[in-house]
Order: sequence, then structure tokens, then C-alpha cells
Amino acid sequence: MGLLALAIAPGIAICLFIYLKDKYNKEPIGLMLVSFFIGMLAIIPAIIIQLVFTKPVEILMGEGVIYTVVFSYIIVAFSEEGSKFLAIRFVPYRRRAFDDPFDGIVYAVMVGMGFATLENIGYVTEHGIGTGILRMFLSVPAHATFAVLMGYHMGLAKFDPVNRKKYMILAIFWPVLFHGTFDFFLFVGNTWLHFAGAVVSFIVAVRLSLKLIRKKQEISRNHRDGIDVITGNNHDIL
Repeated sequence: MGLLALAIAPGIAICLFIYLKDKYNKEPIGLMLVSFFIGMLAIIPAIIIQLVFTKPVEILMGEGVIYTVVFSYIIVAFSEEGSKFLAIRFVPYRRRAFDDPFDGIVYAVMVGMGFATLENIGYVTEHGIGTGILRMFLSVPAHATFAVLMGYHMGLAKFDPVNRKKYMILAIFWPVLFHGTFDFFLFVGNTWLHFAGAVVSFIVAVRLSLKLIRKKQEISRNHRDGIDVITGNNHDIL
């Protein structure tokens, strides 16, 4: 029971943090719970893709840095972030409650934390309390940063039809880039230097996510006041 609580707690805490950051137009609890649940379901297609492609790609490419790059960025990062993207796109994104620019971050984090929580239960159950503590401060928050990057751009896409396609592409590109980089350092070796590389990529993603949350809060405030600050402005994150 203690291990289960350890596995679940980080995702729930991050969901509450994001909910409290949504200052100007609170989202319905029901849709947030649904989003969390479909995030858990989104792990299924990601696992299927990884099971189908990992061994053939390894046989084709052999072990080495190039294979690790392909495995990190495409097989793992793209399959997981793509599954989350589709979960958001076909459920909360289409709902009437998605009526504020900050909502992209809210629902993306709910989906991302559903995914990360189920994944975390598996890891913690198998590897124990040490893994649970490490993932509490690293892997689960990392999934949250990927979700913020995705949700930020999906929120822009929702309210900027002219640039919707561009923002949808960025909603996949940035999470895959950061997710793949984080995983690459963990997969390519097991020294402290490799671990430090993963931590640095995580810190960059955290700082960027907090910046985007603040920016989206400003956009939401202006949206509430009837000021259009989305269309025609530069919202590139870097």
C-alpha cells in the first residue's frame, strides 16, 4: 500500500499544482478526471508500438549510439508523446469546456499525469522504494514538463485557426525533443555524467515550462478581458 501511494502521489500533486495555476477559468472536475483516465489508457498504444518496433530496429541497426538515438527519440518519445497528443486532441480539445488558452496546459498535464502515474506504478512495484523516490523528483515531473510544452501549443492552436497546423506540429515536436533528450542520456550509459545530462535537460524543461505557464496565465487574463493577444503575435518558445 505504501508503494502504491508513493507511485500515485507525484502525479496527483502536479495535477493539483496546475489546477491552482488556472486562475481565471476553472475547468470542470469531471473532464479533468476523464483526461487523467484517458492518459492512463494512452499508455497502451505506446507500449504496443515499443514492443512491435524495438527488437526489429535493434536487429537492423545493432547496438550503438545511433540505435540509442532512434530508440530514445522515435520508439519511446514519439510513441508516448504521440499517444498523449491523440488523447488530448480527440477528447478534451473537442469539448466546450476547452474555452481558454490556459486549458491546453491543464488538460495536457491531466493526460500526461495519468500516463506517468500508471507508468510509475509499474516501475515502483517492480523496483521498489528507491526507484519511487527517484522518479518522484525526476521522471514524473519530466512528464509534466513535456505535457506543458504540448498543452501550451495546443492552447494556441485552439484559438489561432490561421496558425493551427504550425502549433499542432510544435505540440508534438517540443515534447518529443525534450523527452527524447532526457531518455537518451539515461539509455546511452550509466555513469554520473550521463545522469547529469538527463538532469540538465530536465532542468531546462522545467524552467521553460514555468515560463510558459506564466505566459499562458497572461494570455488567459487578457482573453477573459476580451483582449486578443494570440493572433498575429510571436509565441515561439525559444
